[in-house]
Amino acid sequence: MDLSSPISTVIPSLDGPVLQVLARSEGGLSGRQIHKLAGTGSVAGVRLVLQRLAATGLVHVDDVGNSLLYHLNRKHLVAPAVEFLADLRSTLTSRLADEISAWRIPPVHASLYGAIARGDGDLESDVDVLLIRPDQIDQGDILWEDQAARLMRTVVDLTGNPAHVFELSRAELIGQVSEEPILNDWMRPSIPLSGLPLESLIADSGHLAVR
Repeated sequence: MDLSSPISTVIPSLDGPVLQVLARSEGGLSGRQIHKLAGTGSVAGVRLVLQRLAATGLVHVDDVGNSLLYHLNRKHLVAPAVEFLADLRSTLTSRLADEISAWRIPPVHASLYGAIARGDGDLESDVDVLLIRPDQIDQGDILWEDQAARLMRTVVDLTGNPAHVFELSRAELIGQVSEEPILNDWMRPSIPLSGLPLESLIADSGHLAVR
């Protein structure tokens, strides 16, 4: 899955980013606005896509003064599929959170960071997961390791991307507090999956969270 544009997994043409913008917008947008938000193609190319989509009825066009404003026709039969594809990152987050919620050994903290949280990367980018295990669970605990391994397989199955899990105990996390670069990578930005916020864990240790 292209982590910067998940919808391109199914719609690899310029239509994908254009539809993603429209699916995330409630109001009408001009061709130039859509081009800017899509971050790809040319203004002329975006307008051609919009004209083609309008011809199918999937996109509605409103003539407002000197501007044409485009919006997704949410009553169209295809619209629910477009909205689903435009929100694949949230779907991935929900699926992973659901799996972790069923773990017999719950993590102290679990989150996504890196390219998947920033919304950049590409087809070959890792999906990065931070897992903090309870201190009473030893590294190499069979059940814990099985849970983490199954989570990695789930990531690969759902996205096709490599999975990278950075796993440590709560006590080991405190030892990382002085390592500002890696903490910033974990926290700015991140997508929570389970457990306590990372900022709270660091604050509880008596250290200030990195900025």
